[in-house]
Amino acid sequence: MTTKKYIKLIFILGSLTALGPFSIDMYLPGFSGIAKDLNTSVAKVSMSLSSYFIGISAGQLLYGPLLDRFGRKKPLFLGLMVYILASLGCVYVADIDQFILLRFVQAIGSCAATVASVAMVRDLFPVKDIPKVFSLLMLVLGLSPMLAPTIGGYVTEDYGWHTVFLILMFMGIAILVAAQIGLPNSYKPDTSISLKPKPIISNFLKVLKEPQFYTYAFTGAIAFSGLFTYVAASPIIFMDIYHVDAKTYGWIFAFMSVSFIGSSQLNSVLLKKFSSEQMIFGALILQSVVSIIFLVLSLNNLLGLYETITLLFLFLGCLGISNPNTAGLTMAPFAKNAGSASALMGAIQLGLGSLASFAVGIFVKDSTAPMVLIMTVTTIIAFIVLNIGKRFIKNKVEISADDDIVVGH
Repeated sequence: MTTKKYIKLIFILGSLTALGPFSIDMYLPGFSGIAKDLNTSVAKVSMSLSSYFIGISAGQLLYGPLLDRFGRKKPLFLGLMVYILASLGCVYVADIDQFILLRFVQAIGSCAATVASVAMVRDLFPVKDIPKVFSLLMLVLGLSPMLAPTIGGYVTEDYGWHTVFLILMFMGIAILVAAQIGLPNSYKPDTSISLKPKPIISNFLKVLKEPQFYTYAFTGAIAFSGLFTYVAASPIIFMDIYHVDAKTYGWIFAFMSVSFIGSSQLNSVLLKKFSSEQMIFGALILQSVVSIIFLVLSLNNLLGLYETITLLFLFLGCLGISNPNTAGLTMAPFAKNAGSASALMGAIQLGLGSLASFAVGIFVKDSTAPMVLIMTVTTIIAFIVLNIGKRFIKNKVEISADDDIVVGH
């Protein structure tokens, strides 16, 4: 693969990856405007965010079998068309219930981009390069929460929240054209895959029974739920407990994104000397140490704003290293069922992350301790799952610096 082609593929796959985060974050500054125009409350508008997350969860499992049955580009085209039309519908929406429904439909459409990008990484790149490619996609994924709310804020202030959805619609059109023209047909449709519910469930169960899949999928998802915990709790922690203003909070959020982005890029360098398994093990050990120190200090009321920022920065840095490697090892055994494996991995990650976010809403009120406790518990559970699951992997597909695939015993 030439450097030019490599860069082109990364750019398009990164754009597919970024569509979801932009759709989540870009309209957040417009909540009050949406509530005013649709004669409802901000709390009711926030239900459109919940409906989006539900749509993502459902869409993950929907597109897995479609991507394996029909190849990558047809379901991707269909999903992006749904996304484009739903985004346009949000521009002309008349009431809040329509808006909530259209956000659900928009999520179903954007999910095609998310699942297809992960599956196509497995199709297009040798196994040894998968963690490096995921690290590059993490760069895009990490930049999105920094850019999307800022852009959305300026657009909303100058042109209104409707324009945000027009921009998202045009983003969808641009990505659809780029994907159809710039991405190869990376996977031959498999007509043996049935779209009936029973065979689909059977196929997911087949993927789930693969020890390498469930070990690294659950390790990665449980550990990554720490990020969902932080995102859900951060407005309460920084704005309510430490009383920073909205502008300062935005800068803190951007600073935290630097940790996640930077460590995911450092991962590419470290993979030249260490295996993915070693990187996951080391990152979880460090993450456990950081979270335990964080918890002890929090329970004893020894944390100020700067100490909290520092420890969160270190915690997120560990996630930036472990996540690309757990994703790579999760997907490595699946040349045939990459679409279903990708979908199931995403659904597990999002499902566990949503549970962590829900726990934040219940327990995080006027102290950092509940947030840190959730982060500590999930980190330790992830470490336990990794060490127990590894015992069941008999023929592990490893990622090597010299070979595409190495089967260990």
